[in-house]
Amino acid sequence: MIEVQHISKTFQVSRRNAGFSEAFKALFHRQYECIKALDDISFQIEDGEMVGYIGPNGAGKSSTIKVLSGILTPDQGTCSINGRIPWKERIAHVNEIGVVFGQRSQLWWDVPVIDSFELLRDIYRIPKNRYNNNLEELVTLLNLKELIRTPARQLSLGQRMRCEIAASLLHSPKILFLDEPTIGLDAVSKIAVRDFILEQNRKHKTTVILTTHDMQDIETLTKRIILIGKGKILMDGSLEHIRKRFSNNKKLTVEHNGKRINPCDGMALCSSSNQIATFEIDLNKLSVSDAISHINKQVEVNDISVESSSIDEVVSNLYHQYQI
Repeated sequence: MIEVQHISKTFQVSRRNAGFSEAFKALFHRQYECIKALDDISFQIEDGEMVGYIGPNGAGKSSTIKVLSGILTPDQGTCSINGRIPWKERIAHVNEIGVVFGQRSQLWWDVPVIDSFELLRDIYRIPKNRYNNNLEELVTLLNLKELIRTPARQLSLGQRMRCEIAASLLHSPKILFLDEPTIGLDAVSKIAVRDFILEQNRKHKTTVILTTHDMQDIETLTKRIILIGKGKILMDGSLEHIRKRFSNNKKLTVEHNGKRINPCDGMALCSSSNQIATFEIDLNKLSVSDAISHINKQVEVNDISVESSSIDEVVSNLYHQYQI
């Protein structure tokens, strides 16, 4: 179980204007600004849970992951992960966590991936039988058979990310922190990574905390979202609840026999061609059934489809609501 209570973290950042004279002044009198990366955050995550930790750039997502993994020590507050405080019991703690930073590598650049895996086996002191079993499982599920014999620098981004995820799971961690794990990946690689994470959670009950700007990752992998903005936890709830609260529109597409459909209040015409019309329905003003009834009075309907707002639109509304 992960329990975070009133964690705060402040960084001191130097600032100066552009130009040589400003750079010269900064040599003798440097100006600093205090940035509150985390501001009294608290939450709890149960064993085996998969949580999406979202927010705009600079919200405090990566700082939180670094505190939870023991890399950063907070200014105040406490955190308990499986009964341990990460920054005080780092050696014991890292044996139970796996961390993947999308823009940083834990693989040695110039040697074959399997050599990096062997070195990680020694670092984590993984028993030989368990290492061999884990390696075989990861190679099969992530399709790494040919990749592990290739130097990391010769792999594509998608290939390297699959190897990074395997490296983070060799020691059978109970908790997996994923910071932008699918950044820059093509569609095929993204699907492969998502399917693997789901299988890992299903088979081993691995707790997963996912930070990403790719809302398809969130929609596919998680049922709960924690929203952070300006260092504060702004919302913590299920994805279904957030959809209902922040998705006020539905898209209605109608294939009909007839002339132009005149929308009523609460309906906005998005497009109309070849007797196919698309409307956006404002659910605060009009229900879907009333919109369909209004259309039926005007034309003969051949086919009709209703689509909810995409997860990107929902999150955009969420950010707008909290002004972040």
